[in-house]
Amino acid sequence: MGLLMTTVARPAAASATAAADRNQPRSAAPAQQPALPSVHMRVLLTWIAVFTALTVVQLVVGPYVKGFPMLLRTLVITGIVVPAVVYTLVPNLLKVRAGVLRRLR
Repeated sequence: MGLLMTTVARPAAASATAAADRNQPRSAAPAQQPALPSVHMRVLLTWIAVFTALTVVQLVVGPYVKGFPMLLRTLVITGIVVPAVVYTLVPNLLKVRAGVLRRLR
């Protein structure tokens, strides 16, 4: 069984509007986005998040997975730690960092 691929054409009105918007002069300067942290700062923040999450998960979940084979134990712990770090800890650390930098200015 093959996959049916379709394309959706952009309406002409939308493309005309987009082209008109590009040709309009900008009356106000766009809000300046905060600079992204350097690679070194992101490594530090990620390390802090991973270290903290691994420590907490080992303390909380460790006794329950103590008898598991090592690969299964690692799978369970990383299944908890990785989403926690990616979706909550690192974004919140970046927000805290931005707040601190804003106060220092």
